[in-house]
Amino acid sequence: MANNTPHNRPPQRRPAGFRPVTWGYLLIAALIIGYWMMGSGSSPKESTWDEVRTEYLDRNDVEKIVIINRETAEVYLKKSRVTELLNDPKYKSLPMEGPQFVFNIGSLDYFQKNFERYEMEYPQFSRVPLSFETRRSVWTDILLTFLPFILIIALWIFIMRGMNRGAGGGGGVGGGVFNVGKAKAQMYDKDTKVKITFKDVAGLQEAKVEIMEIVDFLKNPKKYSDLGGKIPKGALLVGPPGTGKTLLAKAVAGEADVPFFSISGSDFVEMFVGVGASRVRDLFRQAKEKSPCIVFIDEIDAIGRARSKNAGYTSNDERENTLNQLLTEMDGFGTNAGVIILAATNRVDILDKALLRAGRFDRQIQVELPEVGERAEIFKVHLRNLKLDPSLDTDFLAKQTPGFSGADIANVCNEAALIAARNNKNQIEKQDFLDAIDRIVGGLERRSVVITPEEKKRTAYHEAGHATVSWMLQYAHPLLKVTIIPRGRALGAAWYLPDERHMTTREQFMDEMAATMGGRAAEMIHFGVLSTGAISDLEKATKAATAMVAYYGMSEVVGNVSYYDSTGQNEFFAGKPYSEQTAELIDAETKRLTQESYETAVRILRENEKGFLELAHLLLDREVIFTEDVERILGPRPKTAEPEKVPEAIAEALKKEREQAIAVADDTDKPSAEQV
Repeated sequence: MANNTPHNRPPQRRPAGFRPVTWGYLLIAALIIGYWMMGSGSSPKESTWDEVRTEYLDRNDVEKIVIINRETAEVYLKKSRVTELLNDPKYKSLPMEGPQFVFNIGSLDYFQKNFERYEMEYPQFSRVPLSFETRRSVWTDILLTFLPFILIIALWIFIMRGMNRGAGGGGGVGGGVFNVGKAKAQMYDKDTKVKITFKDVAGLQEAKVEIMEIVDFLKNPKKYSDLGGKIPKGALLVGPPGTGKTLLAKAVAGEADVPFFSISGSDFVEMFVGVGASRVRDLFRQAKEKSPCIVFIDEIDAIGRARSKNAGYTSNDERENTLNQLLTEMDGFGTNAGVIILAATNRVDILDKALLRAGRFDRQIQVELPEVGERAEIFKVHLRNLKLDPSLDTDFLAKQTPGFSGADIANVCNEAALIAARNNKNQIEKQDFLDAIDRIVGGLERRSVVITPEEKKRTAYHEAGHATVSWMLQYAHPLLKVTIIPRGRALGAAWYLPDERHMTTREQFMDEMAATMGGRAAEMIHFGVLSTGAISDLEKATKAATAMVAYYGMSEVVGNVSYYDSTGQNEFFAGKPYSEQTAELIDAETKRLTQESYETAVRILRENEKGFLELAHLLLDREVIFTEDVERILGPRPKTAEPEKVPEAIAEALKKEREQAIAVADDTDKPSAEQV
């Protein structure tokens, strides 16, 4: 099937020759040149009435005076006088024929009175004829008559050409006021092929297997049709932000040997009524003409949000009409043979159920946060073009970044390069990556922040409380380092190496909450007064306790119930899905669990008070402490609390950082812990 539709036909050169715009330019040039030639040659000399009267009228040299268009006076001299003047170099360009001088008369009545008064005062001179003429230049008339029309036509051509450029710009057809109902999809085919392939997508092994099947459907359809199978109509990429959903779509565009349309969900939204539905129709019309092909809709939740059941409360008729048209085009009365729809979203819970059913999106492909092995592969992709220390280990970097998405890892690599360049290094070293991770997780280090000795002491005891409680609890995350150097908006921070687990027990929840409350407990034990420094800890602990009670059914009082709404429908209702009595129970249980974790933190700090105080003093002296310092002061973690062994590369890097921190602390003249 020939793909020569107006919207997708490759741009063609115009044949050589004159175009209408060229003829317009030539006409304007001819008018200007003609007008210039009309006035070329010898022209009368500019003068004034006083000069003409004293120099020529008084000497009886004027033959006649002609008033042109009631504005200008042309003075004709006698031939003898003209001959005399031409001998003077000053009047060398004076015309022999026609008027020799010209001047502006101003008001015609005023000039006539002056002229008549002059003739009455000097009757001895012969009377000079005074006549009147009305002249109109042919070229001026032509220019004034046709120039406005020429300008209007030129402006119209300019606007239309701009609209056509907007319509064709970027591979789509949505530009210009006359194309407002056209889809703004970018099309990629063999002439505009995307250079990203599946080799550029690190990790996401399961997602790539499913997405590669779709490419294989299009490349080898007979293999599946021989068995009676049908090509899936759509696939939905679902996952957190930054995990590579759009990158997977780009890889499909690069791998599939078929046309690929790319459009964002927000491109269907417009202020005009009916435009969204019109753009959906136009998009599928183009796709059918190019079939077999793939249509990718990024952030489909912009138009695919669940339709409201309350027409007068949260409805948006234009968005819902657009969604209805999309549902009809994807699987309606008509057929879309050979058109596969890919879509991406991180809010699948709010999509309309009709959009998710089989026949529209036959499969949902989960694109989750990468595991440690996948993070190592992602690091290798982003480290290709960087000048690295040969000894740098990507596995070490992968283990240092639990919970990071692909976008976060790309940001770490870029930040490390910037830090190395800032320090005038020739290559990017391991420490640069550690500093980049610290900056992304905790914020920029702000050593210039002026804090009082009392605030610094309170921060040291707060962070020492976190370190002590997390070290002594069985299920708390193992500590890597603690600092009281301000970072971001925090005056101190602690780094942990969390286990990458997929489910959490009640005991793990309680131990992590107790470690979170360790800072508040340390402040109360040592200072006896509360401060605002624990606000983030309280927020984290309260959210965890609420989730335990209301979502995970981990409260004996509330029972094995969950009020979590995975469909996202609760946002359409103003009320809560439980009664007031249940709300009181949830509040009471949340308070009880947070209080229980706080009491656990207090108990551990009192049982290990000596080590806790020593950690606080060490933090005041060095500002940074590491796992070795905590183990030396508090002893090894209990056997039952044996965590997964810290990777050797991470341990080596932390050891090096610890030695540097000790050296800096020894070289700096700062007050002792007792003085503070």
